[in-house]
Amino acid sequence: MTRTAAARLAIVAGVVVVLDQLSKLLALDRLAPGTPLPVIDGVLSLTLVMNRGLAFGLLGGVPTGFRWIVVLLSVAALVVLVRVALHVLPRGSVIDHGTLGLVFGGAVGNLIDRWRFGAVVDFVDVYYRAWHWPAFNVADSAISVGVVLLALRLMTERGGGRSRA
Repeated sequence: MTRTAAARLAIVAGVVVVLDQLSKLLALDRLAPGTPLPVIDGVLSLTLVMNRGLAFGLLGGVPTGFRWIVVLLSVAALVVLVRVALHVLPRGSVIDHGTLGLVFGGAVGNLIDRWRFGAVVDFVDVYYRAWHWPAFNVADSAISVGVVLLALRLMTERGGGRSRA
């Protein structure tokens, strides 16, 4: 991995962590837990939720004594991401570096929450009538966008490399 690639990844990840942590500080300061603050009626509210599970609340019902499993799975995902980064960064483009930075920054932002609070601070609530998408935050958004961009990049790379017979 080149220093330039690592620097690009670190800058994007750092920006994501800062934006994520600042937005969570505001949410913790200004929102009452579980009380929606409508932003766009019928579509978007800000609702403070402490997510003790993984992405989208998976394993949220794990008893307190077993919360280490959630942390262990989070760290394992970060290790897998490091392996992907070591594979992609040396031959990757600026977009690849930024994409991985989004994912790393989001993962670190949520790990900071787990360390500080034992849960991830979520506050963006997207819904339509009775249907609600699981609450999320800036870190979750960065991870989602980064994973989709990385998947698209890897699919187009493989698709472009196939020979046509």
